Amino acid sequence: MRIAVIGRGLIGAAAARHLARAGQDVVLIGPDEPPRMADHHGVFGSHYDEGRITRSLDPDPFWSRVSHASIARYTEIEAQAGISFYTERGVVMAGPEGSRAMECIGAVAARDGIECDRLDDVELARRFPDFHFSPGTMGWHEPRRAGFISPRRLVAAQTRAAERAGAQVIAARVLAFDEGNDGITIRHEAGQTEAARVLVAAGAYTGALTGGAVPLTVMARTVAFFEVSEAEAARLSALPPLIYLHAHGDGPYLLPPIRYPDGRWYLKMGGDSVDRPLGSPTEIGDWFRSGGNPEVARDLNEQIRARMPGLQVTATHHAACVTSFTPEDQARIAMLSDRVGVATAGCGRGAKCSDELGRLGAEAILGHTLPRPAQAD
Repeated sequence: MRIAVIGRGLIGAAAARHLARAGQDVVLIGPDEPPRMADHHGVFGSHYDEGRITRSLDPDPFWSRVSHASIARYTEIEAQAGISFYTERGVVMAGPEGSRAMECIGAVAARDGIECDRLDDVELARRFPDFHFSPGTMGWHEPRRAGFISPRRLVAAQTRAAERAGAQVIAARVLAFDEGNDGITIRHEAGQTEAARVLVAAGAYTGALTGGAVPLTVMARTVAFFEVSEAEAARLSALPPLIYLHAHGDGPYLLPPIRYPDGRWYLKMGGDSVDRPLGSPTEIGDWFRSGGNPEVARDLNEQIRARMPGLQVTATHHAACVTSFTPEDQARIAMLSDRVGVATAGCGRGAKCSDELGRLGAEAILGHTLPRPAQAD
């Protein structure tokens, strides 16, 4: 039985790896990263980046569970592909003392046995002097099996591991697919492919490919980059990523200096104060080409200077990305028919746990449980 996975992003590439290693005949279809965003008129992926926070800590038990499972397999994926993508640096999640989000994180950590320390504002200041917090702030510090990943390199690792396990990769944009009595025909820029079943893992484009069968809200997001010198990056070489949750539960996130493909070091900050839904693929493309919202970027600039007043920034710029949400704020992994399934909607948390989401998508399209990979100690 041939299974086609549409979408060469984080979840799709993971699903293809799990299916291929389970002995399935798999074809993974999706385009390469465009060389230039500004004049690209195909589809886009939010994994075209070098920094995503990874951690098991989360106020929501679902996201904690799938993250914990994925992180335990990072070493396995790196070994299968020969591509590294994970940096263990720990993570800090901070917010107002006594807030619901902070209390939920503690409850989930206790339930799942996640190693972490509870820090009051005095201890936060002592351990992480580069961050400035207001009095009354508390934090959870997850020191191990947390840090950051390169989503670009994780996709490359999953894709190579899938190929080594026998998967075929077609570097082309999928235009549409048609479900018939005998199977499914996928039409793409390189021709067409026949398959018995299809798993759609096309991120923000999943709704369009499935004719709106999946209720997704695609939100425009802006991220800001803060370039620092080699010396400043070295000074901050032990800095963990930070997520700050306001009393209502949302807030900005901050990644420490990471070397990008241009050879420069950037801290990255995100966390839009403005929700802007995007509809059609045309709107999504226009948003990516726009480079993001300069007003949000200015707000992020003010936030990082308040959070890290001693940071020596040499230049700044911003970029556009998107986040896909379901009404239940959890990944949508389900069958739409006997032959078509979906695995989508990271809800702003999907990069770190994409391997488990892909594994669950593989199980859905097969209709049975896969043997669970060994978990690291």
